[in-house]
Amino acid sequence: MTISGNVRDHDWSVIATTHPTAGGFDCSIQLSHQTPEGIFKHEFTHSSIFPTEREAVLAGLREGMDWVRLKMANTLSVQPRECR
Repeated sequence: MTISGNVRDHDWSVIATTHPTAGGFDCSIQLSHQTPEGIFKHEFTHSSIFPTEREAVLAGLREGMDWVRLKMANTLSVQPRECR
């Protein structure tokens, strides 16, 4: 089973999706927010394994919201990768 959750505001969104893995569940996180240069998008996997899907999706949403907060405050400077 897969659980997903999302949190949105007018100019940003976070989506977290769980995946079964050895020892429990991990969580992939997608975030985006509107910038003056266009839409910033970032995807990553949470660094922890969780015993339940509920814990995994909640941790993923928290982590994604932290990323958005830091990015919007210009604390993080993430450059887009070029496709090869």
